[in-house]
Amino acid sequence: MTNLSRSGCPINLSLEVLGDKWSLLIIRDMMFGNRRHFRELLTKSEEGISSNILADRLKTLLDEKIITREDDPTHKQKGIYSLTEQGIELLPVLAQMAAWGYKYLPVSKELGIRARLLSEGGPKMWAEFMDELRESHRGVKRRRRTGPSVGERLQAAYESVVNGK
Repeated sequence: MTNLSRSGCPINLSLEVLGDKWSLLIIRDMMFGNRRHFRELLTKSEEGISSNILADRLKTLLDEKIITREDDPTHKQKGIYSLTEQGIELLPVLAQMAAWGYKYLPVSKELGIRARLLSEGGPKMWAEFMDELRESHRGVKRRRRTGPSVGERLQAAYESVVNGK
Protein backbone atom coordinates (compact mmCIF):
# COMPACT_ATOMS: atom_id res chain seq x y z
CA MET A 1 0.00 0.00 0.00
CA THR A 2 1.37 3.41 -0.94
CA ASN A 3 1.19 6.45 1.32
CA LEU A 4 -1.32 7.96 -1.13
CA SER A 5 -3.77 5.03 -0.92
CA ARG A 6 -6.90 5.56 1.12
CA SER A 7 -6.82 1.93 2.28
CA GLY A 8 -5.49 -1.50 1.39
CA CYS A 9 -8.94 -2.65 0.26
CA PRO A 10 -8.63 -4.33 -3.16
CA ILE A 11 -11.70 -2.50 -4.48
CA ASN A 12 -10.32 0.83 -3.31
CA LEU A 13 -6.88 0.14 -4.80
CA SER A 14 -8.44 -0.92 -8.12
CA LEU A 15 -10.55 2.22 -8.20
CA GLU A 16 -7.50 4.37 -7.50
CA VAL A 17 -6.00 3.00 -10.74
CA LEU A 18 -9.12 2.55 -12.91
CA GLY A 19 -11.87 4.57 -11.24
CA ASP A 20 -11.68 7.72 -13.33
CA LYS A 21 -14.15 8.55 -16.10
CA TRP A 22 -11.90 7.43 -19.00
CA SER A 23 -9.48 4.59 -18.22
CA LEU A 24 -11.90 1.68 -18.66
CA LEU A 25 -13.25 3.28 -21.85
CA ILE A 26 -9.73 3.41 -23.28
CA ILE A 27 -9.24 -0.26 -22.37
CA ARG A 28 -12.66 -1.03 -23.89
CA ASP A 29 -11.66 0.64 -27.15
CA MET A 30 -8.39 -1.31 -27.22
CA MET A 31 -10.20 -4.61 -26.57
CA PHE A 32 -13.33 -4.30 -28.63
CA GLY A 33 -12.32 -1.73 -31.24
CA ASN A 34 -8.70 -2.83 -31.71
CA ARG A 35 -7.68 0.82 -31.37
CA ARG A 36 -3.96 0.78 -30.77
CA HIS A 37 -2.74 4.25 -31.82
CA PHE A 38 -3.22 7.57 -30.02
CA ARG A 39 -5.10 9.09 -32.98
CA GLU A 40 -7.53 6.12 -33.16
CA LEU A 41 -8.22 6.31 -29.43
CA LEU A 42 -8.74 10.06 -29.72
CA THR A 43 -10.99 10.23 -32.78
CA LYS A 44 -12.94 6.96 -32.84
CA SER A 45 -14.35 6.92 -29.33
CA GLU A 46 -18.09 7.50 -29.00
CA GLU A 47 -17.52 9.60 -25.89
CA GLY A 48 -15.12 12.22 -27.32
CA ILE A 49 -12.11 12.26 -25.00
CA SER A 50 -9.83 15.30 -25.21
CA SER A 51 -6.20 14.82 -26.25
CA ASN A 52 -4.73 16.00 -22.93
CA ILE A 53 -6.96 13.67 -20.90
CA LEU A 54 -6.14 10.76 -23.25
CA ALA A 55 -2.41 11.43 -22.92
CA ASP A 56 -2.72 11.57 -19.12
CA ARG A 57 -4.75 8.33 -18.89
CA LEU A 58 -2.41 6.49 -21.27
CA LYS A 59 0.52 7.55 -19.07
CA THR A 60 -1.26 6.23 -15.98
CA LEU A 61 -2.13 2.94 -17.69
CA LEU A 62 1.50 2.61 -18.81
CA ASP A 63 2.81 3.42 -15.31
CA GLU A 64 0.46 0.82 -13.81
CA LYS A 65 1.59 -1.76 -16.40
CA ILE A 66 -1.92 -2.25 -17.79
CA ILE A 67 -0.72 -1.31 -21.27
CA THR A 68 2.62 -1.03 -23.05
CA ARG A 69 3.80 1.28 -25.82
CA GLU A 70 6.18 0.31 -28.60
CA ASP A 71 7.41 2.41 -31.50
CA ASP A 72 5.41 1.82 -34.66
CA PRO A 73 7.82 0.44 -37.27
CA THR A 74 5.81 2.12 -40.05
CA HIS A 75 6.06 5.65 -38.60
CA LYS A 76 8.80 6.98 -36.32
CA GLN A 77 6.56 9.37 -34.41
CA LYS A 78 3.72 6.91 -33.74
CA GLY A 79 3.42 4.38 -30.98
CA ILE A 80 1.42 1.17 -30.79
CA TYR A 81 -0.33 0.57 -27.49
CA SER A 82 -0.93 -3.00 -26.36
CA LEU A 83 -2.71 -4.57 -23.42
CA THR A 84 -0.55 -6.41 -20.90
CA GLU A 85 -1.80 -9.50 -19.12
CA GLN A 86 -3.14 -7.19 -16.40
CA GLY A 87 -5.10 -5.27 -19.02
CA ILE A 88 -6.41 -8.40 -20.74
CA GLU A 89 -7.61 -9.79 -17.41
CA LEU A 90 -9.92 -6.79 -17.10
CA LEU A 91 -12.15 -8.33 -19.78
CA PRO A 92 -14.43 -10.16 -17.28
CA VAL A 93 -14.80 -6.89 -15.34
CA LEU A 94 -15.85 -5.05 -18.49
CA ALA A 95 -18.13 -7.93 -19.53
CA GLN A 96 -19.87 -7.86 -16.13
CA MET A 97 -20.20 -4.06 -16.20
CA ALA A 98 -21.64 -4.29 -19.71
CA ALA A 99 -24.10 -7.02 -18.66
CA TRP A 100 -25.25 -4.93 -15.71
CA GLY A 101 -25.64 -1.85 -17.91
CA TYR A 102 -27.50 -3.86 -20.55
CA LYS A 103 -29.91 -5.17 -17.93
CA TYR A 104 -30.59 -1.97 -16.02
CA LEU A 105 -29.80 1.03 -18.24
CA PRO A 106 -31.25 2.38 -21.52
CA VAL A 107 -28.44 1.18 -23.83
CA SER A 108 -28.72 1.52 -27.59
CA LYS A 109 -29.31 -1.63 -29.65
CA GLU A 110 -26.08 -1.29 -31.60
CA LEU A 111 -23.90 -0.67 -28.55
CA GLY A 112 -25.74 -3.19 -26.39
CA ILE A 113 -25.40 -6.20 -28.70
CA ARG A 114 -21.84 -7.01 -27.61
CA ALA A 115 -22.88 -6.82 -23.95
CA ARG A 116 -25.74 -9.23 -24.57
CA LEU A 117 -23.56 -11.72 -26.44
CA LEU A 118 -20.76 -11.57 -23.85
CA SER A 119 -23.30 -12.07 -21.07
CA GLU A 120 -24.85 -15.05 -22.85
CA GLY A 121 -21.43 -16.50 -23.70
CA GLY A 122 -20.21 -16.19 -20.13
CA PRO A 123 -16.77 -17.14 -18.80
CA LYS A 124 -16.07 -19.63 -21.59
CA MET A 125 -16.48 -16.91 -24.25
CA TRP A 126 -14.48 -14.45 -22.14
CA ALA A 127 -11.60 -16.91 -21.85
CA GLU A 128 -11.59 -17.46 -25.60
CA PHE A 129 -11.64 -13.71 -26.25
CA MET A 130 -8.82 -13.16 -23.74
CA ASP A 131 -6.76 -15.73 -25.65
CA GLU A 132 -7.43 -13.77 -28.86
CA LEU A 133 -6.30 -10.57 -27.11
CA ARG A 134 -3.15 -12.30 -25.87
CA GLU A 135 -2.33 -13.21 -29.44
CA SER A 136 -3.05 -9.80 -30.97
CA HIS A 137 -1.56 -7.68 -28.15
CA ARG A 138 1.19 -9.87 -26.74
CA GLY A 139 2.04 -12.22 -29.60
CA VAL A 140 1.15 -15.35 -27.63
CA LYS A 141 0.14 -18.03 -30.12
CA ARG A 142 -3.15 -19.73 -29.37
CA ARG A 143 -4.68 -22.93 -30.53
CA ARG A 144 -6.76 -22.26 -33.62
CA ARG A 145 -10.46 -22.87 -33.39
CA THR A 146 -12.79 -23.50 -36.27
CA GLY A 147 -15.17 -20.76 -37.30
CA PRO A 148 -15.03 -17.04 -36.62
CA SER A 149 -13.22 -15.67 -33.57
CA VAL A 150 -15.08 -14.07 -30.67
CA GLY A 151 -13.92 -10.66 -31.88
CA GLU A 152 -15.26 -11.39 -35.36
CA ARG A 153 -18.59 -12.63 -33.98
CA LEU A 154 -19.00 -9.53 -31.80
CA GLN A 155 -18.14 -7.25 -34.72
CA ALA A 156 -20.51 -9.08 -37.08
CA ALA A 157 -23.35 -8.80 -34.56
CA TYR A 158 -22.69 -5.08 -34.14
CA GLU A 159 -22.64 -4.52 -37.91
CA SER A 160 -25.82 -6.54 -38.31
CA VAL A 161 -27.66 -4.33 -35.83
CA VAL A 162 -26.23 -1.14 -37.37
CA ASN A 163 -27.32 -2.28 -40.84
CA GLY A 164 -30.78 -3.22 -39.54
CA LYS A 165 -30.53 -6.91 -40.32
